[in-house]
Amino acid sequence: MFYSVEEMSVTIRIKAQPNASKSEFCEVYGEDAIKVRIKAPAVEGAANKELVKFLSKSFKVAKSDIIFKSGQQSKIKSITFPLTEKFNEWIEQNGYR
Repeated sequence: MFYSVEEMSVTIRIKAQPNASKSEFCEVYGEDAIKVRIKAPAVEGAANKELVKFLSKSFKVAKSDIIFKSGQQSKIKSITFPLTEKFNEWIEQNGYR
């Protein structure tokens, strides 16, 4: 599974695809990541900043609460943020439970 919930936080593995026409979630990538298209280029951290902004809006989490655990310079990233009701709704709606 591409995400895990521990106590009140979520860790999610993301396969980032920069330079997309818009930021959006895509399909599950492999067995342990979800592909996310990012509209910013992978230059000087722009894609990571856009990814944080996208996750913040998607799951109603403060940008400062989104933490890169690994992969800041890689396409496969592990990111942690607080568990929100919006995340639970997204999991249910997309059948990822």
